[in-house]
Amino acid sequence: MSTASTAIKAKQRPGDRVFSGSAVFAGSMILVTLAAVALFLIVQSIPAFFASHEDASILPESFWSYVGPLLFGTIWAAALALIMAVPISIGIALFISHYAPRRLASVLGYIVDLLAAVPSVVFGLWGIGVLAPAVQPIYAWLVDNVGWFPLFSGPVSGTGRTILTAGIVLAVMVLPIMTAICREVFLQTPVLHEEAALALGATRWEMIRTAVLPFGRSGIVSAAVLGLGRALGETMAVAMVLSASGAVTFQLLTSVNPSTIAANIALSFPEAFGINVNVLIATGLILFIVTFVVNAIARWIVSRRQEFSGAN
Repeated sequence: MSTASTAIKAKQRPGDRVFSGSAVFAGSMILVTLAAVALFLIVQSIPAFFASHEDASILPESFWSYVGPLLFGTIWAAALALIMAVPISIGIALFISHYAPRRLASVLGYIVDLLAAVPSVVFGLWGIGVLAPAVQPIYAWLVDNVGWFPLFSGPVSGTGRTILTAGIVLAVMVLPIMTAICREVFLQTPVLHEEAALALGATRWEMIRTAVLPFGRSGIVSAAVLGLGRALGETMAVAMVLSASGAVTFQLLTSVNPSTIAANIALSFPEAFGINVNVLIATGLILFIVTFVVNAIARWIVSRRQEFSGAN
């Protein structure tokens, strides 16, 4: 019998079997938990899809007319937060990784990590007590001077608790995690790429633009998706800061503001009963699907970019 046809199996020790079994079990529990959550949401949501105002008092007409404004407010607030947070987080990460002295960079990195541990209710209190009163005069100035722009039209809110204020609070909340991810990705840029760009006469910014940012593109996308996921599901800060009226509007500075799914569940669930509970769970299912779709699209974008980079 030739040695090529003989399969040589390494002796597996008991510790190896325990470790491999534990790893498989831990990985499987992720799928089991996700499937259990999805099954619970689907089963509990089925009665809400066919309910009317006579069945559930919180419904205006049907379930879809109820969840539509909430879904709009959720996506609109998260989009505002992402528009503000992405460029700022990239700038902070670049400063820490390529501009700041080493001692200052370590201090700033520690502060960024510390901000990620601040509870959302603290951000909500800050938004109500500090941010909203501070930005209200700015909102009034924008309405008076830039009111011709559709986003800044309409009567200004007297409290400053608008969808834009909620977006600013969400941006501050997602900024630490996005900055931390971008910083780690930028620090992993191959040193030879940076030195080659500098050796060819590039300035520091040209080196960052040609070597660092292209290398960290997939990491920036991942950081943005993680930030978007937290912004979509944030509850307490939005519920505390936003003075919601349930309207569907793109205006940023008025007292007529859409609500979000997570904040609406938090505010309505304690007093809900009967099929109203199923309606709120069904809105949670919609948020679950939106978050899943956003993450799937992001994974597809990252994989396509990696395939494109590998082909080149």
